[in-house]
Amino acid sequence: MKKWKYLIIALVLVLLFPINGMAEEKEKDKDKADEKSEEKAEFEVPSHVLNISKENTYPNSTEDQEVVEPSDLTKELIEGADVKITNPDLIKMLNETSINPSPLAFGYRGMVYIGRWPLHYKSGETTINWEYQKINTNELNNIGGDSEKEMHYNQEKKKEIKGALTNKIANPDDIKKMMLLKAKDKVELPLAYSAVVGKNTEKENSYSVPPKKFGQLQAFAPAVNEKGQVTFGEVYFKLKGHDKSIVVKNVTKQGIGSWIPIQDHVSFSFKLE
Repeated sequence: MKKWKYLIIALVLVLLFPINGMAEEKEKDKDKADEKSEEKAEFEVPSHVLNISKENTYPNSTEDQEVVEPSDLTKELIEGADVKITNPDLIKMLNETSINPSPLAFGYRGMVYIGRWPLHYKSGETTINWEYQKINTNELNNIGGDSEKEMHYNQEKKKEIKGALTNKIANPDDIKKMMLLKAKDKVELPLAYSAVVGKNTEKENSYSVPPKKFGQLQAFAPAVNEKGQVTFGEVYFKLKGHDKSIVVKNVTKQGIGSWIPIQDHVSFSFKLE
């Protein structure tokens, strides 16, 4: 009878372990698929969108986000966590934290709460609105004229274009950084949450206005629309003897979107009436 019991237990274990292994493989495949979906996208700049970096009378400062590399200890801690952690501010804080249990800490146990953090941003959709915000209008009246005239773009007023998150969320600054980093990974254009076009910025592109026509040239600032999901969690240091690890509790997820202007690019729309 005992032999049958042992045989049944062995069969159950044999059946369970492959299932667990398959579940782990599926989870890994899902993570790989998620990473692949977040790879750099191909965006073709339309012909009516021009680069004005050389002509712009206001020099935009690039918003280069610091890429924080985890230390060996931090890497060990975040790789051992059940939830993916990519927040650069959290990684920086972990890098600056020293955890050195005493050599005599045998049997010691403790949990240190270090706060509720946005842990990871997963990009879902990245698109570009080439006419995100109108910044200028030039006009040329040739209704009473008897020959063709040309008009050019001239920025009449300094214009600042600001980006923002599309809805309220905790830790907005951390999340804006993560979304900007992800958008820059996917779009090879100068992105920042602020872009300025200076007064009297001009471009050599010309537009013909025939006799008895009224020409209007509108200029727009483009922006990237980034949408995705943020994972939040309560982060703890777990100390057990000489061992140390990170434990994440009360994990939640929230959808978020943001508008991120494209610096030194202008979209033009020309109309005749």
